[in-house]
Amino acid sequence: MEKYKKSFEFHGRTITVENGEIAKQAGGSVLVRYDDTVVLSAATASKSAKDTDFFPLTVVFQEKLYAGGSIPGGFLRREGRPSEFATLTSRLIDRPIRPLFAEGFRNEVQVVNTVMSNDPDASCQMAAMFGSSLALCVSDIPFNGPIAGVIVGKVDGKLIINPSVEESEKSVLLLTVAGTKDAINMVEAGAKELSEEEMLEALFFGHEAIKELCAIQEEVIAACAKEKMEVELYEINPLVKEYVNEHGKARIEEAVSIKGKLERYGKIDELIEEMMEAVKANVTFEDEKTMEKAIKQTREYCVEIEAAEVRRLISEDKVRPDGRKLDEIRPLDSQVDLLPRVHGSAMFTRGETQVMSITTLGSLDEYQIIDDLTAEKEKRFMHQYNFPPFSVGEVGRMGSAGRREIGHGALGERALAQVLPSKEEFPYTIRTVAEVLESNGSSSQASICAGTMSLMAAGVPIKAMVAGVAMGLITVGDTYAVLTDIQGMEDHYGDMDFKVAGTRKGITALQMDIKVDGISQAILQEALDQAHKGRMEILDNMEQTISEPRPTVSKYAPKFAVTHVPVDKIRDVIGTGGKTINQIIEDCDNVKISVEEDGTIAIYHMDQEMIDKAVKIIEDIVRVAKVGEEFDAKVTTVRDSFAFVNLFTGTDALLHVSEISWERVDDIKNVLHEGDMVHVKVTSIEEGTGKVKVSARECLPKPEGYVEPKRGPKRDHGSRNNDKRPFNKGNVERRVFKKKED
Repeated sequence: MEKYKKSFEFHGRTITVENGEIAKQAGGSVLVRYDDTVVLSAATASKSAKDTDFFPLTVVFQEKLYAGGSIPGGFLRREGRPSEFATLTSRLIDRPIRPLFAEGFRNEVQVVNTVMSNDPDASCQMAAMFGSSLALCVSDIPFNGPIAGVIVGKVDGKLIINPSVEESEKSVLLLTVAGTKDAINMVEAGAKELSEEEMLEALFFGHEAIKELCAIQEEVIAACAKEKMEVELYEINPLVKEYVNEHGKARIEEAVSIKGKLERYGKIDELIEEMMEAVKANVTFEDEKTMEKAIKQTREYCVEIEAAEVRRLISEDKVRPDGRKLDEIRPLDSQVDLLPRVHGSAMFTRGETQVMSITTLGSLDEYQIIDDLTAEKEKRFMHQYNFPPFSVGEVGRMGSAGRREIGHGALGERALAQVLPSKEEFPYTIRTVAEVLESNGSSSQASICAGTMSLMAAGVPIKAMVAGVAMGLITVGDTYAVLTDIQGMEDHYGDMDFKVAGTRKGITALQMDIKVDGISQAILQEALDQAHKGRMEILDNMEQTISEPRPTVSKYAPKFAVTHVPVDKIRDVIGTGGKTINQIIEDCDNVKISVEEDGTIAIYHMDQEMIDKAVKIIEDIVRVAKVGEEFDAKVTTVRDSFAFVNLFTGTDALLHVSEISWERVDDIKNVLHEGDMVHVKVTSIEEGTGKVKVSARECLPKPEGYVEPKRGPKRDHGSRNNDKRPFNKGNVERRVFKKKED
């Protein structure tokens, strides 16, 4: 294998592709350099087909933290289970490449992407997607690519391809779009309430860049591609098809139109079991092994009949399995305050899909720490999605979140994050948890609706209500039908799952996957317009339940106050080894205190009185006295001619005997004692040292006719100096020394 290396310019950055030197035993491999980001992509397939009813494709995205110059956290100090970012990236790559394998291809395929160097401004996600496609294309694996993806940003009204970290922070849109040179087949987006027209423009702007990347890949493929392996595509035994067509097809098609998910699926499952038993009893096969495989294929073929009937009903009869019109939403129900002790709760029901969302508020220091290759290292808002098997009437695995749950949670988080208040406006860590209680499609969008109401019930001052709806597509020949609020059957057997979330003003999140080669701009426009109509209807229902955020947080949620201190005073608040701040926490009934680098301090407690007490202590620690201010000061020390008084925590002042009263005070100790309170006014602050002088008499009315007593001339201590040289400190020191000798 000859070594290949070539560089290409792409929107201000350089892509370099290498092949033939690294990972040569893989089915296909490329090293992709995208500026300083380096990703190794390797694709390998098994030599024989697996006996399964699905295509066994696995896409892996491996973050090596050495790529960003950091060491993993945790006890073992090595990479462990994939981060959320890695899981989402694996899904991001899987979704556009999966539809491009031949129907019936059952060889196991594994695509592994290893990030070996990471430049935050050159997306490792897009480099890995580009590498995955190219590794498959140059390998011996049959693949109908290439595909590619880009991130589209919008800064100051201008669309940008693969924005830098700085540009991303300013962007009102972060859209990931992937596809072939002919069509878009995957979309993932978060946006600051963009209109449907703006989103459509960004989609096709991104597709133009995808065409450039596909052209680069085609040039590499022409130089490096291996000969494709011969594979046997999976087919259902003709004897199975013949028997089921004659004895069961019509009844399965009839069952598709039964109203009610459980009743419909129950009847179809009953017919499938009947067909499997009948094939076993009535069809003759050449051997036992063929018969076992045929019985298994009977189930698959019955499902194919079910799918075909669903598609026919919608495309020809314009009737959906549950009898709805194409743009009709299932019955809606919204409720709040179902759980008395949580900070906020809401439940959203749409047909046979039901989600309860719970909001919890915590202090800012309860944020999620992120240990991955992204520039984001902490997160104050988390939206998590749980999908237990009982929600679809099944028994299944329970445990940590799977890829699907992580993906749906990330979509909901992206949709809701656009309307959250800043941490300066609302200094809480916010967590919403979506518990799917019942599901028949669109549960991720129901979690957004429930999450919005839950946040509002918790008193989170969100900027606008967000609702989500899932759109579907059925294409047959040259005809198509766009569906609003798809249910499980329409999602499973349809050609598109297009989720749109947003406010009345615009879109906040998008996610699209398609199973056909591509969809036109006209279909996308129709789907977005239909989604807008559905979103308005859902928002109407939600607003009837709760129309604005609660003015205060729950009595069970921590209250807060925010104060700001100069950055150079933060150390005074914390104290040596945390001594000062720990004392404040102890004195104020274990308040929580969050200190930010910019001097913002947030204090949390269930009791407002304790918060106010902590704020006063902190403000006193950093307070600086000003000339003219008056204080009720406590006498701490009394000397012969002056006293020290405490103005506030950390600040004492000198009160001279002459400043106690307008009348002469012969003995200060007869007037002031330790512990006395005296009202004083700041008269001067010494520059440099900050020493404060105060007067008590300045706070008293001056007696009528008062005359300031005359003071004698200051004694000239230098008059005895017979030395005619200039008077200086050195001479004084010498004379004092001699006087002591006398």
